[in-house]
Amino acid sequence: MTRPDTLAREISPPPLRKNSTAIDSRHLPEEHSRTGSGDPSLAAVEAGEVNIRDHLDYFVNHLSAASRPTNGPRISFDDFGDLYKRNQHARGHHFVVHQHDHPISGTARPSLKSLSRKLMQFSETSSISFAVPYGLPGNPNSIRPNRMAIETRVHNLWNHLIESASHATGSLLIWDIGEYEVMSRQQKREEMTDDELSDVDIDQEQSTISESGKLFKAFQSRHIRLRLHGTKLPQDYTIALRLPSANNRAAQPERPSRKRRRVDPTKAAKRSASLINSDSEEAEDVSTSIGETEYAGTEGGDLATGIASEDEEDATIRANNAYPGSSNTIGSIHQRHWFLTLDRAYSGFHKVRAGSDAGCWVGNWEAFYVQGRDHERSVVTGRTADDIMADEAVEKFVGRKMWRPITE
Repeated sequence: MTRPDTLAREISPPPLRKNSTAIDSRHLPEEHSRTGSGDPSLAAVEAGEVNIRDHLDYFVNHLSAASRPTNGPRISFDDFGDLYKRNQHARGHHFVVHQHDHPISGTARPSLKSLSRKLMQFSETSSISFAVPYGLPGNPNSIRPNRMAIETRVHNLWNHLIESASHATGSLLIWDIGEYEVMSRQQKREEMTDDELSDVDIDQEQSTISESGKLFKAFQSRHIRLRLHGTKLPQDYTIALRLPSANNRAAQPERPSRKRRRVDPTKAAKRSASLINSDSEEAEDVSTSIGETEYAGTEGGDLATGIASEDEEDATIRANNAYPGSSNTIGSIHQRHWFLTLDRAYSGFHKVRAGSDAGCWVGNWEAFYVQGRDHERSVVTGRTADDIMADEAVEKFVGRKMWRPITE
């Protein structure tokens, strides 16, 4: 059987639909055109309108030209490149946390404005993706310690390098980047017998498995404990993810029978002013908006027809839950909802038993809070979301409302 031309692509997110003329740069919107240097714009690369042979070289050149001075945590461009290069193999364990500022999509009520997208490499070419609406937890004594982590599409490894903006997809900022380490689950002593392997034997067995291999096994068990060695995150920062049995399913979701009407993002703010969001609606809204935004790669009329399109490539992406060029060998299921929390013990905290601080968790680093698009900066370029919008010539962007950080 001959491989369809629509599947012979090397990059993701998915390309423009067949009824779009945007693949010809003469018809691209200004923000999707080529830059002054003759290179394709970031929006065009992210939308899948052009092929890039050396993604690292392209992004380093583009991002270094947009770098801003800042006193916050930064990774040098040399280290940024070395980090990516040393993980371009099957045993690689690269991760990135993106801050994704979604556009208003014309939904019936306003939704979350900012969320984190966490990509973790599990093979030479591919990464699993989780959307975390309120960002990673950073307060060991928070009264709201849990987060929702939603599986999205499997991405290409080179998506870890993206920092861009467009009207269709909003802004994407590299909040942190580094390498992950999969920590073993503590075994209960009462469940162990003399016939079981000793702790030493278990440690020796674990040492022969790559971090990506450990991630693969932990993902299958629906319990993942990750230590993230990043640039911004504190030393020994560790999170735990768990997929409840009630949320587990083996089949990819079917195509929705009805799509919410999508309007011009620059006009949608008028509708949102009089609407009120509620916590009980957030999970539904986030899941819907993630699906909509990941398919959005065009402007105006193409935006609506692109989402509703039933072409062969869309069906393949939905069936495999993977963008072209990536491979879902790990078995990720689109929009499964996991629980995510800070692992306080693995992060170096201990609970005080007596005194004025009794009951509190204390450790080696100060609590941090993800403050959202108006405050967070890229660890690569030092830019804010507004800086990225300005650099990519995105004007009159209307982001989602009713988002506030978790600080309690």
